[in-house]
Amino acid sequence: MSDRIIIQIQGLTKIYKGSEEPAIKSISLDIYQDEIFGLLGPNGAGKTTTLSILCGLFAPNEGTVHIDGLDTASQLRKIKRIIGVVPQEVALYPTLTAIENLTFFGNMYNLKGNFLRERIMERLKVFGLERFAKKKVNTFSGGMARRLNLIAGLLHDPKLVFLDEPTVGIDVQSRIVILNYLHEINKMGTTIIYTSHYMEEAENLCSRVAIMDRGIIISIGNPKELVAEHPEFKNLENLFLALTGKDLRD
Repeated sequence: MSDRIIIQIQGLTKIYKGSEEPAIKSISLDIYQDEIFGLLGPNGAGKTTTLSILCGLFAPNEGTVHIDGLDTASQLRKIKRIIGVVPQEVALYPTLTAIENLTFFGNMYNLKGNFLRERIMERLKVFGLERFAKKKVNTFSGGMARRLNLIAGLLHDPKLVFLDEPTVGIDVQSRIVILNYLHEINKMGTTIIYTSHYMEEAENLCSRVAIMDRGIIISIGNPKELVAEHPEFKNLENLFLALTGKDLRD
């Protein structure tokens, strides 16, 4: 992990209209270049809100975010050139084919011609979708659509990637393909910030995690070191439940 800060968050607060409580409260956090950083927490903890602010979908009520030295409040256009976003909901056009979807998203990032076509076919092959290239997305299984969704967000080889629950609700084989690919691009220098409910996955994937609850960060560090600091807990999931409680969150 580099010692260069690529994301600097200071005093971040977001209050949604009509809500009595902030979704996130005065969060301050540094994320380093080349990290795989996990935002973990129960439903309503503030993970997706934090991620949405970082990638420019929402503006905070208070606080600042700098990405690669750029201010999200005034330099968002430049920031969008270097980030990739993979949302929790599949953001594809269901009546278009895999190739048509990826061509559309590639053009958004100014990728054109043979270069784009070759990259699309290379990525489809990596994710086991090459033979479905000309099939409409509405014929895809959940795992296939999730893999294509990931390709769309990473097609332009972004410096920094935001992923919201990238492996939720998919088969084991698709999950392994996705996680292996994330490991590979991280080794090549891509910084990854992702949310997950899968504690074992985060424990094995992330260089650091922040455990969130009720809009604040309650613990942060290397997942294995966090567990080692609390020998009464056998793994990250046990520690997570101890910190956030066992009450159901809907």
